[in-house]
Amino acid sequence: MSISTPSPTATPARRNPLRAIVGIPFGWQVLIGLVLGVILGLVAAQIGPVPGAGEDGGDGPNGLTTTLDTIGSIFVTLLKALVPPLIFLAIVTSIANLRGVTNAARLAWKTLLWFAITALIAVSIGIALGAITSPGANSGVSEDAAQASDTQGGWLDFLGGLVPSNFLGISGSAGGDGSVSISFNALQILVISIAVGIAVLSVGDRAEPFLRFTGSALEIVQKLLWWVIRLAPIGTVGLLGNAVASYGWDAIGSLGVFVADVYIGMAIVLLVVYPVLLKLNGLSIGSFFRGVWPATSLGFVSRSSLGTMPMTKSVTERMGVPSHYASFAVPLGATTKMDGCASIYPALAAIFVANFYGVPLGITDYLLIVLVSVLGSAATAGMTGATVMLTLTLSTLGLPLEGVGLLLAVDPILDMGRTALNVTGQALVPVIVAKREKILDRPAYDAARRTSFQAIQAEEAQVAEAEAADAEAADPATAPDGDWGQADGEHDRQPATA
Repeated sequence: MSISTPSPTATPARRNPLRAIVGIPFGWQVLIGLVLGVILGLVAAQIGPVPGAGEDGGDGPNGLTTTLDTIGSIFVTLLKALVPPLIFLAIVTSIANLRGVTNAARLAWKTLLWFAITALIAVSIGIALGAITSPGANSGVSEDAAQASDTQGGWLDFLGGLVPSNFLGISGSAGGDGSVSISFNALQILVISIAVGIAVLSVGDRAEPFLRFTGSALEIVQKLLWWVIRLAPIGTVGLLGNAVASYGWDAIGSLGVFVADVYIGMAIVLLVVYPVLLKLNGLSIGSFFRGVWPATSLGFVSRSSLGTMPMTKSVTERMGVPSHYASFAVPLGATTKMDGCASIYPALAAIFVANFYGVPLGITDYLLIVLVSVLGSAATAGMTGATVMLTLTLSTLGLPLEGVGLLLAVDPILDMGRTALNVTGQALVPVIVAKREKILDRPAYDAARRTSFQAIQAEEAQVAEAEAADAEAADPATAPDGDWGQADGEHDRQPATA
C-alpha cells in the first residue's frame, strides 16, 4: 500500500506594485499627480518655513517644499535639455520633407496666415475681458511684490536676438563663485534651423547623407523625450506642489479676478472660437477634440509646447493631416503659435499692470497689444513661461516692467492652461489648412477617436517596425540605416484604441 504525500501548497505569486502603477493609464497617472501635488503642497504650506534655514540666515523652505521644488525643477530641466536638438532636427527635417511638395510655399503661407488669424481672435478676447473687468484695479496684491524680471524683451532686443551669436545659439556666463552657466536662445536656434533647412533644399541630392543623419537623430531625440514625458506625473507632483507650498491660495485669492479672466478667456477660445472655426470649415468638432486630447492633456502637465511637440505631431497625423505637412506645421507652431502665452495672457497682464499703476489705456495702446501679440509670438519660443512676451508687451506700451513681479505667484498655475491652449491651437491650424487645401484624409479625421498615451506609443512602435521591415525587404544590406529621407506617412496607420 502506497502512502501519498500531499503536494505542497502553491505560494500565490506576489504582484509587483511598480508594475501595477505602470499599468495605470497615463491620464489617470497625471490626475493622481495633480491631486498629490495639491495635497503635499498644502501640507508643506501648513508646516511653514524653517527658521535659520535660508541662505541669509533667515527663514527658509522646509524639507518637503525643497523636495517638491527639486522634483519639479529636475523634470523641467530634463525637458529643456532636449529642446535645442529637438528644434534644430525637427525644423531641418520638416523643411526638407517639403522638397517634394509642389505647393509647399502656399502651405507655408496659409499656415502663417491662420496662425495670425487665431492669434488676433485670442488677443481680442483677452483685451475685451480686461477692459470689462479691470483685473488690476481692486486686486489684493501688495506693491512690494513688484520687481522687474531678469528675462526681458524689447523690440530691439527681439530683432537683435534673431541674429545668432554662434551656430548653436548657445551662450555661457561665469558666476561669481567660479561656476559657468550655459543657456540657449531658442529663437536663434529656430533661425539657424530654418536657414539650414533652406540650404538643404538648395543643395538637393547631395544633402541626402545629411538628411539621413538628421532623420535618425530626430528619432533618437524623440525617443528620449518620450522617456522624459513618462515622468510627467511625478513632475506634476513637484511643480504643482511647490507652487501651492510657495504661494498658497492667498496669492490666487489676491489675484482672483486676473486668474479668472485668463482661464475664462482660454475657455472661450478653446470651447467657442475653435469649434466655430471647425464648423465654418466643415469639420466635425467632436472628432477634433477626441483626436487632440492626448496632446492637450500632456501640454497641461508638461507646460512646454516643444516638449509636447512629438505628441502633437502624432495626433495631427492621426487626424488625417499628411505627414509631410504636419512635419513642417507642427514644429513651426510649437515655436510661434501661442494663443495662450502670447495672446490672451500678455493682453490681460498688460491691462492688469496698467490698472494697478493707474495708467489709462487708449485705443492706440490696445492696437499695440494686438500688434505685439500677432507679430511677436515667436519671442516665447515654445518654452515654459511667457515672461519674455509679457515684458515685450509692457515695454512697447511704456508700462513699468516691475509689474511682472506682481503676477509671478500665479504664473505656474496659469502656465498649465496656457500651454494646453497653445498645443490645441498648434494642431488646429494644420487640420484647417489641410482641409482648405484638399489634402486632409477626411475618413481618418472623421474616424478620430480619443486614445491613450500608451496606445499612441504602441502605434508609433508598430509604424517603426513596419518601416524597418519594408526597408529590409527592399534592400537587406541597407536595412539598419532605413530610408530617413522618405516621408513618414507612406505606411497605412490603423487607429489605436485606448
